[in-house]
Amino acid sequence: MSTIPTHPRHRSRLIPTALLFAALALPALLAQDLRAQRSDAGPSSVEGLFSGMSYRNVGPSRGGRVTAVAGHADHPFTFYMGAVGGGVWKTEDYGTTWRPIADGILETGSIGSIRVARSNSDIVYVGTGSDGIRSNVIVGRGAYRSDDAGATWRKIGLEQMGQLGAIEIHPENPDVDDVGVRARHP
Repeated sequence: MSTIPTHPRHRSRLIPTALLFAALALPALLAQDLRAQRSDAGPSSVEGLFSGMSYRNVGPSRGGRVTAVAGHADHPFTFYMGAVGGGVWKTEDYGTTWRPIADGILETGSIGSIRVARSNSDIVYVGTGSDGIRSNVIVGRGAYRSDDAGATWRKIGLEQMGQLGAIEIHPENPDVDDVGVRARHP
């Protein structure tokens, strides 16, 4: 008596079963081989794994959800980035390095919008508070303006508005702006 199914319907079940077994067994066999190779090489340490690496700041990667990015055509390598819990960051080398430019100045690290004036690339507006509808939104604390490309900031109002999710600046007069607001719930 043969143990291999002879009926076509039974044979068609055998192929997927064999493929599933191979897919499950192969990674286990490979992992076992890698463990054997590591044990032959001697004990390893965390320091040994990272000894050839040099550390550098690669930007605001863990500052929260990115909610705002702005740049200006006159400075193609300069961008501003805002995060929900990470504040305002700036790069002047197309993102190779980033630095925080408003830490300790803004009353919150939650950024909802950033805009650079078309008529003057030194003028940057920031609206605080993410306007994303979520259960963990950080409330904003108003709008800010920089007249020197982010070196200094001054509060320009809207402290009670909640989340400032959009800023538009007049193309010719940077003193005229519109702000999109999601009002604070009482």
